[in-house]
Amino acid sequence: MENLTHVYLERNKIEAVAYNSLQGLTRLKYLNLQDNRINVIHDQAFQDCQKMEYLYLNDNLLSDLPENSFDGLRYLKMLNLGGNFLRNVSNTWFRDLVQLEVLYLDRNRVNYIEEGAFENLTSLVSLHLNSNNLTTLPFSVFQPVYFLGRLYLFRNPWECDCRLEWLKEWMENYRLVRDIPCVSPSSVAGIDLADVLFDRSPEGYCLDPVELNVTSYSPTPTEEPHSTTESKFSSLISKLLLQEGLPEGMANTSEILTNTTLLDRLGDEVSSGVGEYAISCSFHLLALITAQAVMVLQSK
Repeated sequence: MENLTHVYLERNKIEAVAYNSLQGLTRLKYLNLQDNRINVIHDQAFQDCQKMEYLYLNDNLLSDLPENSFDGLRYLKMLNLGGNFLRNVSNTWFRDLVQLEVLYLDRNRVNYIEEGAFENLTSLVSLHLNSNNLTTLPFSVFQPVYFLGRLYLFRNPWECDCRLEWLKEWMENYRLVRDIPCVSPSSVAGIDLADVLFDRSPEGYCLDPVELNVTSYSPTPTEEPHSTTESKFSSLISKLLLQEGLPEGMANTSEILTNTTLLDRLGDEVSSGVGEYAISCSFHLLALITAQAVMVLQSK
């Protein structure tokens, strides 16, 4: 056992890495524990594996790590913690990993990275933080890491305000990062951070992109339908006719206007033998009432 240099234990049902699970494996360089059910790693679980160079812990059930999880692994070149349930990145996890070149923290639930978390990673060339819940990223997290070759940040709900202006400058000057679509504010949603323009105050301070003011649409009032106006006109004519008084043959004006036109009814009266004088008076009365009705409608 002590001469083992490579161990492959992926896709089993391992649930924990105990403090003595790897005891005596002092020559181990490669350990693959990916795609298991590991939900806990005990303190100093890798203390005997100080020559290890490649460690795969991806696609497990880890939600947290002990502070000294990887202490002593000074020769580790690649660490894969992707596909777990980590929510924050501690500034103690990677403090001894001075030879680490590639770090995978993708496909977790990371929403916070402690300042100094990557401070001692002086050999790091590739950092994968994509597919997490990051909304912002303080410059202080990466300030010492000028040696970084590639930074993967896509598939995060980025809030592209002035806190990320430094990252935009990185994208322009060093081309270390690309593909950072903004989720908010609404004025820049869907736009890549590289294309966001930050305004300046008169004093030279960065101004955050604003939220769009979305007002509800209310249609302008339209004219009343013709049928409604006609109905009101007919009703008004009926009332005026009743007020003025009609010849006996035209007593039920409402019924006349509802079922036929006034002219039709007058035609019926002529055919029924009503005298010319009555018809002339009726037309005269109708003209007066119509004029009154128009004046009333115009005044409303």
